Amino acid sequence: MAKVPFHYVDLRAFAYATEDEKRVADALRTFLPEDAELDRVENVGHHGDRIVVLSARIENADGMRHVLDRLSGLDEVDRVIDELDQRVDDNCALFLRVDKQAAFRGEVRLGPGITVRAKVEAYPAKKEAAVENARETLGRLADEDAGEAADDAADDADEE
Repeated sequence: MAKVPFHYVDLRAFAYATEDEKRVADALRTFLPEDAELDRVENVGHHGDRIVVLSARIENADGMRHVLDRLSGLDEVDRVIDELDQRVDDNCALFLRVDKQAAFRGEVRLGPGITVRAKVEAYPAKKEAAVENARETLGRLADEDAGEAADDAADDADEE
């Protein structure tokens, strides 16, 4: 993928008092390049419980490619493409929530736990242009992932 049509990608997860903060950080790092730094903010919940907010912002093209490459493993990418009108806001930001437990196991699927916000490049900065750019990028990711899966299946058949 040569061009990355995003200004930045933000990832965020909460580590609640009942969770192991290191495991939550590991789940978040599933999507991050190795050199990405996690920001840590400690808060107090409504009932006085500790909540740690872990987040990272990726602003360079290589880092964003890494995040997108990890997200390309999302089985529900066609669903995300179909829902882009609801997933892109008027400020041209694309929102996804991926499963924190699955991410800890190295898997990628939609679900609760990790919020992904990507600011989509759009000229002019209108929702419709952002949706189209996101659709093109996610469609390309889905095609590349399908091509890699077909290559892997062909390699497996050759080995037999």
